[in-house]
Amino acid sequence: MLEPCHTPLPLKSGDLLRVIAPSGRLRDRAAFDRGIEIWRERGYRVEVATEVTQAWGYLAGTDATRRSQLAQAWADPDCRAILCARGGYGGMRLLEDWQWQKIDRPKWLLGFSDITALLWSLTHQGIAGIHGPLVTTLADEPEWSRDRLFGLLTGQPLPPLQGDSWVGNVATGRLFPCNLTVATHLLGTPYQPHLAGAILAIEDVTEAPYRIDRLLTHWRLTGVLSQLAGIAIGRFSQCDPPEAGSSFTVEEVLRDRLTDLQIPVVANLPFGHDGGNAALPVGVAAILDGNTGELKIL
Repeated sequence: MLEPCHTPLPLKSGDLLRVIAPSGRLRDRAAFDRGIEIWRERGYRVEVATEVTQAWGYLAGTDATRRSQLAQAWADPDCRAILCARGGYGGMRLLEDWQWQKIDRPKWLLGFSDITALLWSLTHQGIAGIHGPLVTTLADEPEWSRDRLFGLLTGQPLPPLQGDSWVGNVATGRLFPCNLTVATHLLGTPYQPHLAGAILAIEDVTEAPYRIDRLLTHWRLTGVLSQLAGIAIGRFSQCDPPEAGSSFTVEEVLRDRLTDLQIPVVANLPFGHDGGNAALPVGVAAILDGNTGELKIL
């Protein structure tokens, strides 16, 4: 197994966190404000980039504006964590002409869904980010999920996640949580992590079963899927078959495309959209137990 990514130092009360909007434009200001308040109630100083409310088409401002937010937050020596406002689409565009600046003290980067592009890119610097709630989704998280997120950030050990075993055996490897659609479009780019021997943790939303089939078939054809040590499946929400016509269910697609690889597969883990989104560090060592259905961070 390759060397796991390093986690930034734990946060403490009074630390400065900066909020940026690297992807889609902000649509729900009320949810955003509630999320900010939760962070402040935990004792953190939260500074919101003035550009987070900008809109350029479906994006939260131009690429230059969004890239500048990320660069400034990353370079700020007083900032200990970067909170992403929401997902949507647009993070991948920032990776054009982008290079992570070397800094003395690595900081946390938090988000999921479209933020997959930034999280996976950051692992090339040997730094683990957090695949977990966005500012706009935090207020809807159940208490256990919030406690898990803040526990991870303050250096507490994470409890294992429990799912359902689809294929037995046990895998140890670096964990790469992701939105399946975004991760698929990173394959073959310089921002694809080294996935041989890794545990891939996937989730998605509003993708019809045939589109999930197409994404996973692409992974199979690249040869990357057969190199994995294990697969952890989160929530595939709003991925229902069309009402008219014949279709597989999304579970049938996942089973068909993933359970013949002779590696452990665990499904129905509590992360992803439309439900409790368990925070998972990216690029760290983990164990996926296909016999018990457990995913454990080492």
